[in-house]
Amino acid sequence: MRKVTENTGNQPVVSVWVRDPRIRKNDFWHAYIDYEICLHTDSVCFTKKVSSVRRRFSEFVWLRQKLQENSMLMVQLPELPPKNPFFSLNNAQQITDRMKGLQKFLEQALQSPLLLSDSLLHLFLQSQLSVSKMQACAAGRTHYSVAQAVKHCGLRRFHSEEDLKKDLSMSCDSDCDSSECRDPEPRIKALALNKAASTALLDLKGTSQEENFSCTSEST
Repeated sequence: MRKVTENTGNQPVVSVWVRDPRIRKNDFWHAYIDYEICLHTDSVCFTKKVSSVRRRFSEFVWLRQKLQENSMLMVQLPELPPKNPFFSLNNAQQITDRMKGLQKFLEQALQSPLLLSDSLLHLFLQSQLSVSKMQACAAGRTHYSVAQAVKHCGLRRFHSEEDLKKDLSMSCDSDCDSSECRDPEPRIKALALNKAASTALLDLKGTSQEENFSCTSEST
């Protein structure tokens, strides 16, 4: 388990994991990988103390750019793992290296009080809103607040079918393509990683007994 801060005295604990890569297919020719981001904290900075969302690499790139813009260069942002033009969805080592780099980015970002005050970081970590919806919510252009968007995430399973349809329309732009949506409809199907990738990733997650912690009770 990776801890951003250790609980010494009254110092809050913020633990973050990037794990469980899954291949998503937009259409016959286009696919991508998204990752589960689990967060566990007792910090008052966060609306939810336990959360789980899924994000893809391009959303991490967007987040870093926005955090840099909003901080007005007052803080040096950590780097993301470099883009690899030869990145393969079937290469277990490349997937593992990218996942480690994404986790390191979040761990370092969460150490900055200035970045912790940015609403976009909280929406990224604790809501399943698309990029455009996160921007609109942070700018106050939605009928729901940042806190409401965070609390809303992970509650769909308790709603009626009618409420679920409303929730899905909130989570996705009406004009977004399937790559932006986090809709659990069958049109976005998760494909199993090949045996080599699965073995490598299980080895990574098995390095500590504490990594058995599950955030899925809050996930969508």
